[in-house]
Amino acid sequence: MKAAALLLLCLLSTAALALEPGERLAPWTLLDQFDAPYTLNDETQILLVARDMDGAKLVNAALEGKPKGYLEQRQAVFLADVSRMPRIIATLFALPKMRDYNYRILLDRDARIAPRYPAAEGKVLWLQLKDGQLVQQQTFTSAEPLRQALEQQGSAN
Repeated sequence: MKAAALLLLCLLSTAALALEPGERLAPWTLLDQFDAPYTLNDETQILLVARDMDGAKLVNAALEGKPKGYLEQRQAVFLADVSRMPRIIATLFALPKMRDYNYRILLDRDARIAPRYPAAEGKVLWLQLKDGQLVQQQTFTSAEPLRQALEQQGSAN
């Protein structure tokens, strides 16, 4: 009986976190790898969310060789949950490497924002937005489909 109650509780909590089309995303502000603030706003059309290093590597691979401003041209932002990374590793190794990337990475250092979005481990969650509302969402498990989706978004703008 306890197992059934626990399973039901887990299912209900997962359903409560699920985003529905038409739902407005609450605005938030995070710092990027250069400590510059970014606030989610109605201009954002794509929110990419990676909850772990494997997901972030997918985004990096998809953006490899792309010019500076590539995401901005698509009104896209990349949110990386780095809360599980030890601070010393982040400070000495990860952040200096991130500063070499030619795209902006919004860093959720305290897991305040990323848990709002149902991104799975090792994957990238793509939230398509219009005027701050969710239009659709999809998940990417490899870099090439993500790269193609970003290219299509560029031709649509």
